Amino acid sequence: MTSSNWAPYGVELTSRFLLGSAGYPSPQVLAESISASGTQVVTVGLKRTLAAAGDNGFVAGIVQSGVRLLPNTAGCRSAREAVTLAHMARELYGTHWIKLEVVGDEHTLQPDPWGTVEAAAQLIRDGFAVFPYCTDDLVTCQRLLDAGCQLLMPWGAPIGSGQGLINPFALRTLRARLPGVPLVVDAGIGAPSHAAAAMELGLDAVLLNSAVSQAVDPVRMARAFALAIEAGRAAHVAGVMAPQDMAVASTPVSGHPFLID
Repeated sequence: MTSSNWAPYGVELTSRFLLGSAGYPSPQVLAESISASGTQVVTVGLKRTLAAAGDNGFVAGIVQSGVRLLPNTAGCRSAREAVTLAHMARELYGTHWIKLEVVGDEHTLQPDPWGTVEAAAQLIRDGFAVFPYCTDDLVTCQRLLDAGCQLLMPWGAPIGSGQGLINPFALRTLRARLPGVPLVVDAGIGAPSHAAAAMELGLDAVLLNSAVSQAVDPVRMARAFALAIEAGRAAHVAGVMAPQDMAVASTPVSGHPFLID
């Protein structure tokens, strides 16, 4: 990957693509998708692993890919449950990184802002590097930063919906008001164009799962997303053209001298 580095919690990464590990047709397809994506961070749901009565080498296979694990508290409905699961993840996987999810609504799977802030504050005190999944609400994001989070993961749309960025204005506001905070769009991304749009807004990275794992060809889709994220980041750095209300001629010549060979 050629995008400039970023450093969540002081760990320098070259890839701005974080990939989920659920729902792949086989461990082999997952491994090939990880390779094609160029990701350096892969999420794993501890509840799913426990429900399966052991991962049967699933997590070891991910680690063999050379990536960092980012365990998550997906499925938790309270701050207490999320904190307990995070401690279990640290014991099992030997990492203090944790993606924090506290579900507040069963229909949209929207995160509970109060529970998320409460859990984040406790986990920060317990020595975790917290990656909080949140909505794009600015005040909630500010409270998470006050709790000690150094990174935010606002949604693009509800988990698994594939709707893309339903509120670009809110994401632009977050970027403008929190200029030094790493922002990772998490959830709702359904197409590479959605990921590119997020990066063009100046966000720092994209985390997704279903759009790759549920594709007809997950490996090819992983590569497509990697290219889109790279292109979106490059466009942001280069300076995306501002929209105009009126037509502006791209090759004005009247009144300007030009040379003819």
